[in-house]
Amino acid sequence: MQVTRIGMDIAKQIFDLHRVDRRGKVTLRKTLRRERVLEFFAQLKPCEVGMEACAGAHYWHREISRLGHTVRLLSAHKVKPYVDGNKNNRHDAAAICEAMSRPSMRFVQPKTTAQQDLQTLHRARALLVRDLTALSNQVRGLLHEYGIVMRKGAAALRRVVPELLTGDDERITAVLKAVVAEQFERFKYLTLRIDRYDRQIGELCKQDQRCQRLLKVPGIGPLSATALVAAIGNGHEFKNGRHFSAYLGLVPGHSNTGDKTVMLPITKRGNRYLRTLLIHGGRSAVYAARRRSDPRSIWLNRLREISCYNVAAVALANKNARVAWAMLRYGEDYRASRAHRQSADLAAARSARPAQRAFFRPALSSNEGRGEKC
Repeated sequence: MQVTRIGMDIAKQIFDLHRVDRRGKVTLRKTLRRERVLEFFAQLKPCEVGMEACAGAHYWHREISRLGHTVRLLSAHKVKPYVDGNKNNRHDAAAICEAMSRPSMRFVQPKTTAQQDLQTLHRARALLVRDLTALSNQVRGLLHEYGIVMRKGAAALRRVVPELLTGDDERITAVLKAVVAEQFERFKYLTLRIDRYDRQIGELCKQDQRCQRLLKVPGIGPLSATALVAAIGNGHEFKNGRHFSAYLGLVPGHSNTGDKTVMLPITKRGNRYLRTLLIHGGRSAVYAARRRSDPRSIWLNRLREISCYNVAAVALANKNARVAWAMLRYGEDYRASRAHRQSADLAAARSARPAQRAFFRPALSSNEGRGEKC
């Protein structure tokens, strides 16, 4: 029988295959070592191969596609409902094979090596930022135990710590001075590394025309632009901008029972890192809109007045996500006049329906919201 589908459960060294023919009958269950995978697929006629979009999936997508096969990547949470019995590698492979046959299944867009390079820089930078934040908090906590409190922010830490280390404050003991000095050296080292990654990301942003177009959108900078390109590429896997915004968790959830529908805060599903960048960019744009009088700024100021600062930031992040998807999907430049007209129309609609203003009420996590509380 001609092979039509193969579900492959990938790992570091062991790969399980589940193969069916055109009638859906199981023809093979096989376990392969890593070095035998490409040799096995090179002997097969072109067929459809499915795997979960996990570690190493994009590499195997490129390698197996070169052999003439059609490779599909599936999200892990889409495969889980099809697992029959206890979870193991063989059942996972069968579930992948079954899930990829569903007509309504949504697949994951494979990443190119250029996208993975951008994502690598973002992942490395995010780890350094977490380490720098933890180190800063530790230094502040140690000094607080000795009665020394400083203002928030890295700038205050860079200014106060050298003064304490070189001064003659009686509260600073020899042990505390040695520990804080060592921690401050690590702080400066991590700061230099983050600046280095920022420069690398900025250079790659200048070399990509898609990133240059996204930079024209208020609230999107080099970090957000490169993260968008690394995450979705050209956006072909999303039907429209709202689907992409829902993927980022920027749309409100809802609960329906009978005829009553209750609008909930934003879902916060999907790519948390990209959602955080867009919300922070939206927060900066909302702050800058206070001194402007263009239609987009008027919409933001009005929304901030009737709700709060964070609501306006999340609403702008939602809009920017949809605008960014359209620009990547159709290769267009940012048209401010069209975006301003849509903002004005939305503001008028919200004014006509004040009872639905809770539609934009977000629920920000501690990592995403540090402004006013709603």
